[in-house]
Amino acid sequence: MRKVIKIAAVFINIFLMTVLGIIIYYNKILPNNYYVTTGNKLELSEIIEAAPCYGGFAESRTAAAEQGGVQKAELKLLGIIPIKTVSIQEVDEPVLIPGGNPFGIKLLTDGVIAVEVSGFETSKGIKAPAMDAGIKTGDIIKTVNGKSVNSNGDIEEIITDSSGKPLKIDLVRNGSQITVNVVPEICAADNSYRIGLWVRDSSAGIGTITFYNPETKVFAGLGHPVCDVDTGSIMPLLEGEAAEVTVNGVKKGKSGSPGELIGSFSSVLSMGTLELNCENGLYGIIPEGNFSKAAIPLGMRHEIEIGEAYIYTTIDGKQPEKYKIVIEKIDLHDSESCKNMIIRVTDKELLEATGGIVQGMSGSPIIQNGKLVGAVTHVFVNNPTKGYAIFADTMYECSQKIDTGNAA
Repeated sequence: MRKVIKIAAVFINIFLMTVLGIIIYYNKILPNNYYVTTGNKLELSEIIEAAPCYGGFAESRTAAAEQGGVQKAELKLLGIIPIKTVSIQEVDEPVLIPGGNPFGIKLLTDGVIAVEVSGFETSKGIKAPAMDAGIKTGDIIKTVNGKSVNSNGDIEEIITDSSGKPLKIDLVRNGSQITVNVVPEICAADNSYRIGLWVRDSSAGIGTITFYNPETKVFAGLGHPVCDVDTGSIMPLLEGEAAEVTVNGVKKGKSGSPGELIGSFSSVLSMGTLELNCENGLYGIIPEGNFSKAAIPLGMRHEIEIGEAYIYTTIDGKQPEKYKIVIEKIDLHDSESCKNMIIRVTDKELLEATGGIVQGMSGSPIIQNGKLVGAVTHVFVNNPTKGYAIFADTMYECSQKIDTGNAA
């Protein structure tokens, strides 16, 4: 009898440890926030149920209305074992036009980015005033002696006219405001005042539009930020333009060497403005959007499935084409906002032309089951047939931050 009890105890412990492991696993991978279309319930899987914290579904919606529209629900394993409490917000089902169209990026920074801090020769030897003051690569310089600086010329003029007097520099580093004092020195090479600082004030490139909202005139693209090529920091947007681009060719990608779209600005006229550059993409307004595809519903992250899907992207000219892919992995946790999925290109035509995913395709929309569910963001350097993608609902949420007061 004791032997039976011991065996039973062992099995019970194994069962409990297994259940605990499952709970810990789902607690880690499932996000804390969800969006559902108005009137719908959150449905995750056959083994995970979302139970409202305030009575039934109707009561939960009533309680949510009193708390800013956010419902609270408890995720339960098999409808019994609690996993975690999450927030659910209802949104009207957005209907968006999928992109795939290339667009040119012309971006001017809000402030200037320090891309190199170095020393230079003076009559007193090598001096590095900016470095001595504590300025670091990646710092965003906002003002010098109280004057806003948004170009290399702005900061150079102030330094040249300083007569060697200390300069008060306000900068931003990792989101924190910092003030330093820099004393310019005369450079022996050109007999002018310098502080040993190289800065960047603009960026230009090519990306792909993810979607266009025909009601608000807002577009979303890239799925990741425009970053400074030297420092890797997000470029602070002062103002910018979206321009028409023609794709003239493709540099095919291969293992260890990412390919890229080769394009050119096809017009000097602006097609729209850039309004937001953030970790989840580039956003702006196109007053007169000329998109040929029909609008489709936005797919929420919990609706995405492992399996077949397709992307729209442009590898020749201006018009996007449809190509097959497979969604291989979905990470519902918000650990890396622009690397939520792993995708693999399976379309023979696209593989033959590009080798898979190439630079410039970032933002290419992903369609599954008739809904816009994501966008391509990164390529695997050692395997260009694969890459990362972002959830479309994340990009839609960012697009809602755009002030459309000036949209036509």
